[in-house]
Amino acid sequence: MIGRFKKLTHSLAQSLTDFSLTDFMNPYYWTVYTLSKLVSRLFFRFRVLHQERLIQEGPVLLAMNHQSYFDPPFAGSACNRDIYYLARKSLLKGKFFGWLLPKLNVIPVDQEGGDRSALKALIRILRAGNCALVFPEGSRTIDGSLQPALPGVGFVIAKTLAPVVPMRIFGAHEALPRGGGKLRFHPLTIVIGEQIYFSEADLQPAGKDLYQRLSDRVMNAIGALEVEPK
Repeated sequence: MIGRFKKLTHSLAQSLTDFSLTDFMNPYYWTVYTLSKLVSRLFFRFRVLHQERLIQEGPVLLAMNHQSYFDPPFAGSACNRDIYYLARKSLLKGKFFGWLLPKLNVIPVDQEGGDRSALKALIRILRAGNCALVFPEGSRTIDGSLQPALPGVGFVIAKTLAPVVPMRIFGAHEALPRGGGKLRFHPLTIVIGEQIYFSEADLQPAGKDLYQRLSDRVMNAIGALEVEPK
């Protein structure tokens, strides 16, 4: 426990002294970002493997499997830049969250507009040179296993040619499963994969399966990631 506390205080010291982060993060985002790091390391022994594979500038899609409500904040704390998230518009109805969540780079998506509004929002974010987190599966897994990718991510890739960084989270389903399971302080790990770059050649042959094909390529990269032994 003492060793873990020392690592935690070291992590906090790094966050507090890394002024390069504050150049890109607003104070609200930075505060939640730092708190997420503290909570993740203190209670979930959170690890990030191959953080050097992240892209620190310009447009990028972080594509990760979806296990739990923990996925967005833990993915955010794994990065050294601020990232954008999509969330149901209904989550912003209350005064407090309606005020706070936009400051945390949460983009509200109108469910009545379906996937179209979410995809348009992602395209705008990327064309502005920002980083966004996406879940190719579309929804949280029920049993912890990977799900097939939906074509939406492929559509965004085809429209922007933004590079993709595949990420895979382990342990979030055990910590907070879908369906109202009991919270457990289970170890969590995010493994970051090799960057995937796309070109016009990847959009050929064009056809009805193009978007699904691109999404499957990303999902296969996520599925190939494993936790390496210590």
